[in-house]
Amino acid sequence: MKKITVCLILSFSLALLSACGKEKPLLTATDYDLDAETAQTIRGVKIGDGADVFLSAYKDYDILSSVDGGDYQFLPAEEIPFDATLTTILPSFFVDGTAVEIDSFCEDNGIKKDTILSFLTDEAYLEHHAVVYQYLVFDWENGAIKDIRSESMDYNKDGSYYTAN
Repeated sequence: MKKITVCLILSFSLALLSACGKEKPLLTATDYDLDAETAQTIRGVKIGDGADVFLSAYKDYDILSSVDGGDYQFLPAEEIPFDATLTTILPSFFVDGTAVEIDSFCEDNGIKKDTILSFLTDEAYLEHHAVVYQYLVFDWENGAIKDIRSESMDYNKDGSYYTAN
């Protein structure tokens, strides 16, 4: 699980660099809540739903996609091959409980995008801030959602094994 999380984080960080200039709205912490009994998202997306329901809820957000187990990448919503074996992820970094808009965060802290992960996982930064990486994971098969998970990594608790490049 830790290796998967690290890979997702690295993919997200690298994908952020390729999403330059595209301002997207931010998800809130409650957007990552799932109904325990139905695995339905707060936006009404559930197992068995298709691309139309998913996109009506999430098309305006950054969506990472992995087709047939390949690398995660940001694809425009209209280019996501929902009929393929696919995993989509809706990722967000939260600092002190607030979602981070990457461009503004980097500008405000005088850092480059390619160093954001090192910055957020630095022990000195974590001494004064709570940093959580949250993501909704949607597994797809034959155009329908077959599984939904809400996962997170609290760098203040779980990140001690992670070393940024």
